Amino acid sequence: MNRFCSMFSQLLKLFPRTEFQAWSSGRMPSGTPGETLLAPYAESLRARAPQVNYSAQILFQELRQRGYTGSYETVKLFVRPLRAARLSAERTLVRFETPPGHQSQIDWGQARIPFRRGREVRHIFVLTLGYSRRSFYLPCLNETLPQFLDAHGRAFEYFGGHTREHLYDRPRTVCQPSEGRIGWNPTFKAFAEYWGFEPRLCQAYRAQTKGKVESGVKCFEGNFLLGRAFIDDMDLGEQLLQWMVEIAHVRIHGTTHERPIARFAEERRHLLPTASQPSFRLEARQTRIVADDYLVSFETNRYSVPFPLIGQPVEILRRDGRIQLFHRGSLVAEHPELSGKYHVRILPEHGPGPIARTARRLRSTPGASPGSLGAPPDVEIRDLAIYEALAEVAP
Repeated sequence: MNRFCSMFSQLLKLFPRTEFQAWSSGRMPSGTPGETLLAPYAESLRARAPQVNYSAQILFQELRQRGYTGSYETVKLFVRPLRAARLSAERTLVRFETPPGHQSQIDWGQARIPFRRGREVRHIFVLTLGYSRRSFYLPCLNETLPQFLDAHGRAFEYFGGHTREHLYDRPRTVCQPSEGRIGWNPTFKAFAEYWGFEPRLCQAYRAQTKGKVESGVKCFEGNFLLGRAFIDDMDLGEQLLQWMVEIAHVRIHGTTHERPIARFAEERRHLLPTASQPSFRLEARQTRIVADDYLVSFETNRYSVPFPLIGQPVEILRRDGRIQLFHRGSLVAEHPELSGKYHVRILPEHGPGPIARTARRLRSTPGASPGSLGAPPDVEIRDLAIYEALAEVAP
């Protein structure tokens, strides 16, 4: 300690007090060569620094291309107080609180999920209600526009409504870069108008304004995933739903110091209801992973595909009242779209075993099976040979 005090005293003798304070705050002492060399670029540096996250290395490289002949250390000293001011502003940022039912915040996260077949990346859609802090989580295969809109619809269903405003960062599924105005994605804008909410964007380079939902992404990674393993995507979804109900929504929130589910009791009355409104119809392919029971989930209903596709991605296309499923560009299954919710449609030829083999043989023989893809969703017409095959293998 004495040695440090001695060195500090010697440093004060080398510099006048005002100049030492200038060095310690990141400013060059008046009249030094470094200040003179950097002075012509000062204003442009102040404007450029936030755009490169206050990287002195990037700024120095750009200055060299513009003819700057000073040192890298001079640039570092110039940037240091700018970065400190930014951090100070973020620390003193007053969290923007909203009344019940006014605003939600939406964001994506990514995580490597430990499935039984190995770790795979999933994109986590998170929608957080601004007042109650209650969040909806949905693991997805990608962040495409069809998946993005589908996730919104499932969140609306989960909460029984939605807020009047939705706050986003600036993903291309929401808007496109445009000079002087917001270039909304037209399909997303139509989706917002259909459901009757107002989309809003975070300020550029100020993603912390949607900190409520970002804390939800961190909670998924730091709380839900820790110590867990999953059989498949269906198991992931079931465990996640249980965690949301039993842990995420009943914990004491660090900012509100209340349980999200308790505050939701007040917010629910202010949400715009969605139960009586049909889903937004978007005829675009959405990707799903085939579950271990060779079923694919789409808008709460489930449809079968050939069992060898278990664990494989398939694309779903809704068109003219039918559900078509594709694998690597080829149509592998087709069903009439089920009405209602939580129904299942299974074609016998999609499963393993003698019944499925008989059904596949009959389906491939013209006129051999009265069953057809046009059968009503709650009745599957089967050939009698299927039941004869069942009798042959029965004990």
